[in-house]
Amino acid sequence: MEFGVNIFPTDTTMQPMELAKRAEGLGFESLWFPEHSHIPTDRTTPWGGRAGAPPLPEQYWRTHDQFVALAAAAAVTTTLKLGTGITLVAQRDPIWLAKEVASLDMISNGRLLFGIGYGWNKEEMAHHGVQYAERRAVVREKILAMKELWTKDEAAFAGDHVNFSSSWSWPKPTTKPHPPVILGSSGGPKTFQHIIEFCDGWMPIASRTPVLEQVTHLRKAAKEAGRDPATIELGVFQVRPETKYIDPLIEAGFARALFGLPQGEPAEVAEQLEFLAEFVQQYR
Repeated sequence: MEFGVNIFPTDTTMQPMELAKRAEGLGFESLWFPEHSHIPTDRTTPWGGRAGAPPLPEQYWRTHDQFVALAAAAAVTTTLKLGTGITLVAQRDPIWLAKEVASLDMISNGRLLFGIGYGWNKEEMAHHGVQYAERRAVVREKILAMKELWTKDEAAFAGDHVNFSSSWSWPKPTTKPHPPVILGSSGGPKTFQHIIEFCDGWMPIASRTPVLEQVTHLRKAAKEAGRDPATIELGVFQVRPETKYIDPLIEAGFARALFGLPQGEPAEVAEQLEFLAEFVQQYR
């Protein structure tokens, strides 16, 4: 199993360049940054779309631009993989996003892991002109359209939500045919259908999903759809650094586990990185 870390890269904690250098130096496989464009102050959607959730932490509206932060991390590292954990695809223009993904993948020499998600903040989506009920269909079409731009010299797409005529778009990703597309979402029939159709991996949040139970359903659905379950890489966000949580994931065939870092002062982040690096040594 590979181990990575994730954090909201904000103006109040360790900056992406220093964090990336430390993470690589300590032997972590990957560093992941989430994103939110902004948080409407009149938001009524509960955190994560979960009824009874606590107040939304301020890092959600303080986070740097995801691709700028990861590009900065790429510039000061050589082996560390760079993950979008996750990109809110429905809220982004797919033509620009395809170029950002391909550019970062080329700049980093093929180190990008493209984590995607549907999104939960209805008010944020509405500011981007996205209807919450349509977000899954929008994400699907945008990813399919981006694959056309990544893999064809002349690309076109015609759908319900994305349309563009024959076009040129470079650079193409260094990773062929494109960086792995990893869906970060709780399990369910529609989610699994999308993973099987257009994704390379699944990475849910450990505390919000019965991961070990759901992975059996994903593998069954993949087989029924004619896709080899072994072609779907498995990972988990926000795993606790305890063997009782890690060992069953390894047994179940999960390839990657991510630990959350504190949203505190740089010294606090550095201390937790050291602790986590020491913990994962037992799995080397």
